[in-house]
Amino acid sequence: MTVLPQSVTEAITAQRDSHLSRLFELLRIPSVSADPGFSQDVYRAAKWVSTTFEGMGLKTQFVKTATHPIVLAESPIVPGAPTVLVYGHFDVQPADPLEEWISPPYDPTVRDGNIYARGATDDKGQMLTHVFSTEAWLKSHGKLPINLKFLIEGEEESGSVALAQLMAGKYNDQLGCSVEEKLACDVVVISDSSQFGPGIPAITYGLRGIISFELTLFGPKQDLHSGTFGGAVANPVNALMRVMAAFQDDYGKVLIPGFYDDVEDLSESERTQWQNLPFSEDDFMQQVGIRATFGEPGYSTIERCWSRPTMDINGITGGYQGEGGKTIVPAKASAKFTCRLVPNQDPVKIANAVKQLVQVRVPQMFTHKLKVGHAASGIVVPLDSPYMAAAHDAITAGFGKAPVLIRSGGSIPIVSQFKERLGVDTLLLGWGQNDDNTHSPNEKFSVEDFHRGIVASAHLWQAMADHVS
Repeated sequence: MTVLPQSVTEAITAQRDSHLSRLFELLRIPSVSADPGFSQDVYRAAKWVSTTFEGMGLKTQFVKTATHPIVLAESPIVPGAPTVLVYGHFDVQPADPLEEWISPPYDPTVRDGNIYARGATDDKGQMLTHVFSTEAWLKSHGKLPINLKFLIEGEEESGSVALAQLMAGKYNDQLGCSVEEKLACDVVVISDSSQFGPGIPAITYGLRGIISFELTLFGPKQDLHSGTFGGAVANPVNALMRVMAAFQDDYGKVLIPGFYDDVEDLSESERTQWQNLPFSEDDFMQQVGIRATFGEPGYSTIERCWSRPTMDINGITGGYQGEGGKTIVPAKASAKFTCRLVPNQDPVKIANAVKQLVQVRVPQMFTHKLKVGHAASGIVVPLDSPYMAAAHDAITAGFGKAPVLIRSGGSIPIVSQFKERLGVDTLLLGWGQNDDNTHSPNEKFSVEDFHRGIVASAHLWQAMADHVS
């Protein structure tokens, strides 16, 4: 178990109220990256983060991009020590619908031990735990036991366009070197996820990947009267429904040819480990408001969510959507859909298979357009690395309980980019909860988990030095 210098522990304890009030400062900035009307607020949030790093004595760079800023920072070099890159984001989702918030989304309020505000858990609160732990080390102890770098972006919630450009080298002139050199590290740390449950801290060691699509079928040159033309002109909405039905069977199995070719089965040890987690099927159904779970036969709910690939239609558009009826044959119809991928599945291979299936299934009387969107591979982090051991010790110290090992059904595309571009793995250390209403009204973050996260982060820097140096 790691032992922090007493000065660091005392500094964190003494700054509890200050940490909370400074989090509130950042939460009051409505940094909605997806809405151009909030651009200046995103810029203000970036400046807040940049000024905080400068006040800590870190070498700080404010990277101006074509969209929203990126803030980079580095601690003083400790020769021979491991280098850790912390990633996070200061932008937030839109707060709509505003009428469903109990308290205003940008006026942080504490109720029942939780901070309620947009961005509380995603990701301002979690990101700041690492900033504040680093500050405690530097101001009380004078130095860190490791080398730390920070990469904090301003548009994670709207596609990370600038970050993708940064990773591709577009802003190397501002960096003064290649992005690979600037971000060179031994491991990445991200806190933008959840624990397994209340009082059950976790390390997430796997993520599903993703690939997105939009399919549009074009019929007549304009909407037509269904009485005059119905039966003689093919309806693109009807056809689209039949096309999309060919992607999945009644039990959730994906019917894209070759979809499962590269999917690896879970090991028996993983299955046993997940079976022993305190998961309640009834609580899960109640939480999401369903009468029964659904998915591939032979797999548990956790296995379906964490380790099986999927295909889901995210939205369908076609024809009249207003009040009342309008008897037409629509001119076009479109569907947006995504596939969640597991490690070893190649997004490019899946995209090609989808193109072939669409080509076969779309009737020849329609023209169609298939748009392939963002993609990321699934990842699994080795469980036997010294970084994983360091995270285990740090979380145990910060939360008073050893973490369980879990995967996540979600996708964090930057994780695969870090692996491909920098050649390093990522530790996903979430301090939030699954019911924190991420992206929804009344987003929250436990006050105590915020403080525990700061303590765990401070221990993590020492544990990295102990396990790796």
